[in-house]
Amino acid sequence: MDVPVVLIADDTELLRDSLARVFRKEGYQTLMAADGRVALKLLRECQVDVALVDLKMPAVHGLEVLRAGRTIAPRVQFIVITGYGTMENAISALKLGACDFISKPFGWGTITDAVKRALQRQCLPCEAEDIPASPDLQGAKPPPPCPDDGSIRLNIIGQSPQIRSVLELVKKVAPSSATVLIEGESGTGKELVAEALHALSPRRVQPLIKVSCAALPETLLEAELFGHERGAFTGALHQRIGRFEAAHLGTLFLDEVGQIPGSIQTKLLRVVEHGRIERLGSNRSLTVDVRLIAATNQPLRSLVEEGRFREDLFWRLNVVRIALPPLRDRREDIPLLVEHFIQKYRRLNSKPVRGISREALERLLNHNYPGNVRELENIIERAIVLCSDTVLRVEDLPAELGGNRTTGWIPVSIGTSLKDVEKRLIEETLRYTGGDKVAAAALLGISRSTLYRKLSSEEP
Repeated sequence: MDVPVVLIADDTELLRDSLARVFRKEGYQTLMAADGRVALKLLRECQVDVALVDLKMPAVHGLEVLRAGRTIAPRVQFIVITGYGTMENAISALKLGACDFISKPFGWGTITDAVKRALQRQCLPCEAEDIPASPDLQGAKPPPPCPDDGSIRLNIIGQSPQIRSVLELVKKVAPSSATVLIEGESGTGKELVAEALHALSPRRVQPLIKVSCAALPETLLEAELFGHERGAFTGALHQRIGRFEAAHLGTLFLDEVGQIPGSIQTKLLRVVEHGRIERLGSNRSLTVDVRLIAATNQPLRSLVEEGRFREDLFWRLNVVRIALPPLRDRREDIPLLVEHFIQKYRRLNSKPVRGISREALERLLNHNYPGNVRELENIIERAIVLCSDTVLRVEDLPAELGGNRTTGWIPVSIGTSLKDVEKRLIEETLRYTGGDKVAAAALLGISRSTLYRKLSSEEP
């Protein structure tokens, strides 16, 4: 059997060399390219099985390498890697035929597993080439293989157990046609989850249509969802298709579904059950094939108990429920989110900000975030705009953050020894009490003598 050949196209020499060593240990041959032009030359001239392509490269952009490479070497499996992972980039790469999209930094196990999956895909027959397109999709290319969890991590930033659980559920549910109900407070990322479900589904080459149900009055919302015929109501001068028709063969995302009035809930139930709609002013039913994703910041079960939401519709929407945790319950993700937003807004505002001071980060870690991730993003954007240094400092943050430690939460990395955790806890408690050892001992639930002994044991 021929030895698989992996092309590594990245403008960072250290990363290229490190990846090459890893893949050689796995028994693969490697080729390396420092820019997109060299990568395309190697694809033309050499036998390549899997190509790892960095998104940001000189000469030729990574997406251009992917677009041209799929033509030059159609059997090559492309994996896009980047330090600038966004949902837009992921969707673009997947639409162009990438089999995976992995955000930096990544573990060696993640990248080697991705290559193994890519090699397995290469060995599969191209069944889509033998199946004629359906009448609804004439001229459309068959969708690329569904990626695995490497690309899901782009949608919501975090490594907390809660977020990992959400991403694992998204990975399992996305390939299906099941209706999904996303519940979570405002600002927790419900729309990002909907985008991930669509991007990782077989419908990703079709549109993702979004509707904010709370933003429209009842009469307009009904016309927006189902469309209308000319003359259906005053001002309806032309026929207009609704969002369900626009999302045919794709995905419809109904945000704040709990705000839908009762009369429209009845019509929505009919669509969910039978897949048929009627435009306003028409007696003709139309069949639509739509994957429905609903989101709410109010628990729908509570609305059902209050008589404000139909119970039968609730059970139709609640086939798979994804609950998003508030940011205050996953504080270990705050440093990752802060870094992401710093990189995002320093580029947008052309500011030289590179990081954040420890004091400012601690201030952010101890805020309760009623607005969740959206609030944190706004705080960082504001701080970037006001910052006159290369590091965000406490004075760049809003005064209302206050700096009081109401949460008592201290970030500790996995792998930290218990001795170091205890030391850090004592230090932070003493800082909180202003050095008052009696108060610190009371907060820690230990005697003063025990605290003195632990402090003395840390002295050189």
